[in-house]
Amino acid sequence: MPVQTARASWFDRMPRLKQRFPHLQTRSAPSLFDDKDKFVAYLARTHHLTLTEAREEVDDFLYTESLHRELERKFN
Repeated sequence: MPVQTARASWFDRMPRLKQRFPHLQTRSAPSLFDDKDKFVAYLARTHHLTLTEAREEVDDFLYTESLHRELERKFN
């Protein structure tokens, strides 16, 4: 799979990601699933956050996403 397609696919799997982090660019954002630390550093740079703040934001986002998936499974 080409790199651009791989980036788009992980990004598209999480539609609320762009809503939560509006400055993300699929072309330049590292994959959250392949390298969380690189993604956190990218998020900190692009959203003017400290690394700690960015890490907390990502952890919070992933937690809420897990709740969304659990609800979707329960009601589907």
